Amino acid sequence: MEKVIYIADDDNNIRNLLKSFLEREGYIVYSFPTGDDLLKKFLSEPCDLIILDVMMPGRDGFFILAEIRKISNVPIIMLTARDSDADYIEGLNLGSDDYFTKPFSPIKLVTRVKSAFARLEASQTMQATGNDASDTLLSFGDITINRKTKEVFLKSIELGLTPNEYSLLSYLMINRDRAVPRVELLDKIWGYETEIETRVADDTVKRLRKKIADSDVKISTVWGYGFKLTDVSQSGEDE
Repeated sequence: MEKVIYIADDDNNIRNLLKSFLEREGYIVYSFPTGDDLLKKFLSEPCDLIILDVMMPGRDGFFILAEIRKISNVPIIMLTARDSDADYIEGLNLGSDDYFTKPFSPIKLVTRVKSAFARLEASQTMQATGNDASDTLLSFGDITINRKTKEVFLKSIELGLTPNEYSLLSYLMINRDRAVPRVELLDKIWGYETEIETRVADDTVKRLRKKIADSDVKISTVWGYGFKLTDVSQSGEDE
């Protein structure tokens, strides 16, 4: 089945450029001048991926992102003209899957779109086949992951994780017996082939650490290499 992509950007040239590049790859693309228009369409007809500008007339992209995340884990790529740490972190916290600062290369953006779909398909395949784990439930220390429902529990309390936080914690838990290199996380979680984008992995780890701060499970940094899950109740270690 062909993938459907929604784009919201108030710049008509950007909308048309992205639509052209994505349609060449076989995607069905609908574009909107505002996030409000995109949200209205999404509520009646959900799509497979969203490309969302931050600064638009009406409610901004972060508001639209937050509204969509209340009902869907559809992959969302944010666009912004502001190269701001605050914007970048807010987008991650609200559940964006990727972040592009204007001006950008349409070809690189198409590559990120393909990577987002590849991650989604890999996740669905893993859930359907049980690949990389024998059971529906993954457990380590006092954290349990239900891979079918994508719910994560700390003891009996559900943690509200973004899609990338969920994927990162799941991957670290599946590979709990070893340290996982940053470059491997970038490849498996975000689909990046180089370590140029290490910031996205480090910032997601930082957000995830805060959410599991009350857990016995810690994400330890292996300096100059990557990350490893540890259970301090068993090892006596700390971050």
